[in-house]
Amino acid sequence: MQPHIRKHWPVFLPIALAGVLVGVFNFQDFYFKEVILAILLLSAIIASVHHAEIVAHRLGEPYGTLILALAVTVIETALILAVLLTVKPPNALLVRDTVYAAVMIACNGVVGVCLLLGGIRHKEQFFRIEGTGPGFAALATMCVLVLVLPVYTTSSPEGTYTDSQLVFVAMSSLSLWLVFVFIQTIRHRDYFLPGESVSDETVHASPPSKFTAGLSFVLLFVSLACVIGAAKLLSPSINLLVEAAHAPQALSGIVIAAIVLLPEAWAAARAASANRLQTSMNLTIGSAMASIGLTIPIVVAACVAFHLPLTLGLEPKEVTLLMLTFLIGSITLGSGRTNVMQGAIHLVLFASFLFLTLVP
Repeated sequence: MQPHIRKHWPVFLPIALAGVLVGVFNFQDFYFKEVILAILLLSAIIASVHHAEIVAHRLGEPYGTLILALAVTVIETALILAVLLTVKPPNALLVRDTVYAAVMIACNGVVGVCLLLGGIRHKEQFFRIEGTGPGFAALATMCVLVLVLPVYTTSSPEGTYTDSQLVFVAMSSLSLWLVFVFIQTIRHRDYFLPGESVSDETVHASPPSKFTAGLSFVLLFVSLACVIGAAKLLSPSINLLVEAAHAPQALSGIVIAAIVLLPEAWAAARAASANRLQTSMNLTIGSAMASIGLTIPIVVAACVAFHLPLTLGLEPKEVTLLMLTFLIGSITLGSGRTNVMQGAIHLVLFASFLFLTLVP
């Protein structure tokens, strides 16, 4: 019975986590409740990555990574809207801080870890620039439209857009994301497939059955629902900790983005370690694009409908780091081959982002 349970833990774990999440509302001990929520959050992330990999193996690249990107973006959007609609007064900078943090975590933190792990284990790794390059260019365009241009427009106060400008930027971002998904899944799907040099045994293993993949698809969303539930319950404590530490409010956006991206970051790091850097790039660029191309239109619609304040323009320091990220990223992605040096550069950028947020 014991080995049987160990074998089927991925099925039991999400269901058990959902039960614990419901029961945690009755806990009275504050510290015990927070510890349980933290453990639940970590366990839900592990379960979500496991089931996402099963679905990805069944569907093949790039459909599997696209599903995980979509699911994680749903979490990000739900968290942002929950905070915007429930916290009074609403935080006009939350969307900007979260989206900016998601881009920096993905393009520097996740990319840096993947290149460093892959470089240490495999010396050099390869990916197809035909798919990753245009995706990175689209991401840079979205970031400038959403996070940089509001600083320079003159129709509204600095850092903000008028309603018509918000709608235009939201539709532009959504259009770029849809075109990217079209070339990723239909027109140029081969640009996003791992190369023939990949020898990881998981690539050549028999794909799971339709039933197994379907069950994992359902359990993936159960796991992700546990992630968002635990994160939502932990958010007041996170805000209290930020205030108690006298840290900048931007740290709240970083925490939300980090929680949202943990499943994809873990999956991307595992793929890079297994010499599947193309999968890592698909996950990283795809999640960063979805965090803008899908999140911004939905949040903009809510802000316009409910007349919520929304400030998107970054400060000069953040604009500088963002531009440096895309400059270094264009060099990293320019050759289709990577090593540990490139990973170290991105991790230094990521560390600079974190440090300068805490010590502005």
